[in-house]
Amino acid sequence: MNVTNKRNAYIGCLGIVGIISTEFGVIGILPQIAEHYRINIETAGYLLSAFALTIAITGPFMVLYASKFDRKKVMLFGIAMFFVSNVLSVFAPPFWLLMTIRVLPAFLQPVFISTAIAVAIKDMPETTHHRLMSIVIGGIALAQVTVIPFVTFMAAHYGWEISFAIQGIISLLAVTAIYFLMPSMPVKEPKSFSSQLSILKRKTFVISTMMNVFLIAAWFSTYSYFADYLAKVKGLSGEQISYMLLLFGIMGVISNFVAGRLLGKSLVKTTVIFLLGTLILPFLLTYSNTSILSISLIVAFWGMMYGPCFLTAIAYMVSCAPDAKEFANSLQTSFGNLGVSGGTAISGWFIGKQGIAIAPWVGLCFGVLALLFIVWRSVEELSSIKYNEKLDKSVC
Repeated sequence: MNVTNKRNAYIGCLGIVGIISTEFGVIGILPQIAEHYRINIETAGYLLSAFALTIAITGPFMVLYASKFDRKKVMLFGIAMFFVSNVLSVFAPPFWLLMTIRVLPAFLQPVFISTAIAVAIKDMPETTHHRLMSIVIGGIALAQVTVIPFVTFMAAHYGWEISFAIQGIISLLAVTAIYFLMPSMPVKEPKSFSSQLSILKRKTFVISTMMNVFLIAAWFSTYSYFADYLAKVKGLSGEQISYMLLLFGIMGVISNFVAGRLLGKSLVKTTVIFLLGTLILPFLLTYSNTSILSISLIVAFWGMMYGPCFLTAIAYMVSCAPDAKEFANSLQTSFGNLGVSGGTAISGWFIGKQGIAIAPWVGLCFGVLALLFIVWRSVEELSSIKYNEKLDKSVC
């Protein structure tokens, strides 16, 4: 594995730690934010869903536009926006302004992630792509095992504003690493928009995109309300929840590492195995007791199944568009965040009607839909293979 590519992959990973801790760091402090602004938990959840919806709507267009610029400058500008957003959020502005400040860097999140992946796998053989991608995307799980539980713990003791200060420091570290350690990478021959957009005509890619939406929605229907669920249903304190987030993240890092190797052996089986967690989790959460041991075991399983969701979604979608990987990555990020937004919003609506305990069952419904789309794509690919075999025989 090339040293430069591996270094760039780890720099991309650090940037994603900053990005994900900004996007999902509010999950552990939503109850405190709701209390501070005197709003309900569903309204506080808009901080997550509005961020995700912005990515979903603007992501592909921003990536297409940014594809002609120097990749180092694109990554540098993108992560710098997250740093500025976190610094301004520390001052606890009015809720509408806090949401605006948080949404602004969301425009560049898909650009950063797709560019970081492209930089990591640049000029490398196909056999190493999933491993390098797992390093970059591993930043998601790493944020969950380090920054997110840490800021949740600190917020429980020093107030929720400190979480944004910590997230800002992580983003500043990423800015420094990109500026000093990553070489300039101008785009010599930018791909035309039409050649990249052509992947949208592929039926299997469209099916994979829908699977991606439902897969992410399935997990975030519950994960977005992680802190509130454990507090109200399982009776955990803020400090205990921070420990559970740490456990959740540790298992996510481990499973992300394992999935990166399994994907090279069987893409579909690996995706299905981890997706099955969305069907099992509601039963474990609903029919378990409130002992710390029981909750810990369930959270460990939860983190293990959730950990590779973004990695498997990216690999599953990009496998249908090897000729336009950056654009496919951006679409995964955009539609994945549509899943985050949709899962969070729809689950929040059901929570408002029936209470927080309903959240895992909303996730189960989305999980079933994701599995159906995996089956649909497999059927389409099998039909295509049989059709091509008939054509070959007729030619012979």
